[in-house]
Amino acid sequence: MCKERVRISDIAEELGLSTATVSNVIHGKTKKISDETVKRVQELLEKRGYIPSMAGILLAQNNSRIIGVVINDHEKYEGHVLEDGFISSAVNALSKEISQANYFMMIKITAQWNEIVRFASMWNMEGLVIIGFCEQDYRKLRESMHIPFVVYDGYFKEAQKICNLTIDNYGGGYQAGEYLASMGHTKVLCLSDNFICVDSERMEGCAAAMGDSSVSFMQIPFRKEERMRFYQKRLQEILEYSAVFAVSDFYAVELMHYLQEKRIQVPEDISIVGFDDSPVCRYSVPELTTVRQDVSLRAKKAISILQSLKNGSEEPLTINLPVSFVERQSVKKIIKG
Repeated sequence: MCKERVRISDIAEELGLSTATVSNVIHGKTKKISDETVKRVQELLEKRGYIPSMAGILLAQNNSRIIGVVINDHEKYEGHVLEDGFISSAVNALSKEISQANYFMMIKITAQWNEIVRFASMWNMEGLVIIGFCEQDYRKLRESMHIPFVVYDGYFKEAQKICNLTIDNYGGGYQAGEYLASMGHTKVLCLSDNFICVDSERMEGCAAAMGDSSVSFMQIPFRKEERMRFYQKRLQEILEYSAVFAVSDFYAVELMHYLQEKRIQVPEDISIVGFDDSPVCRYSVPELTTVRQDVSLRAKKAISILQSLKNGSEEPLTINLPVSFVERQSVKKIIKG
């Protein structure tokens, strides 16, 4: 039989005190309460096994010690946003940094920007890390709330009053293009579900490194079932290229698996390069060559920025973190003879 939870009103009634007095003791607001009363309340709380409401304690304090991480529930994730390699790596790194800074982390998954305002105010949050929304949403958020927030990989023409923590997407694409060119590839296909924002920067970098005439672009559907039909329909066209540069490791590995099911070998028949260096790269066969972003550095920087913003310091509007190229086994060197 479950033991009934002890309430503040139960403690107050037993001691002949008001619920406000008991609540103030629990929340540490004891300046106007006698030491004797504080002691009586604390002793009975311990004796009755009272479990405080963490939400109540945090909301009663000026500093809640909560940092919210909000992720856009975009249709491309098909209801599995936390299973995405980039997202899961980012959340894991943020969790570690938030804990080390003695904060609590709360995660919100939503496709609606206005839910972020309600989420932040409901829990009296000290800061937010926001992932995956568009420029218009970020600007609405900035106008709607005063809580400091960092945009995790946004795309802005001009990031006015918004701190955007991004990576060198163009440079990463350029490194991929340089590498493919050095391996003898002269006809490369860039694969993405859109031709805008950070994906566009990655593809443009690849094209610049190789020469625009060597690179083509192909837009794939958001949903997996539709992508599989798309690959089936466009398979021969894809195989006209010696290499594919996918704007994410997820799409790179998914394409690799699809080709292998069709008995098309990677890299013998076609080479593949990804972007992000998520954990899946090391478990694919062959291991995926990719562009690496340092998720630990990014998370550390995000929390550092939030702390600075909370203390009134001004941070650069756009912070561009470096990326590096990781060579593995998914690219074949073409020998011209």
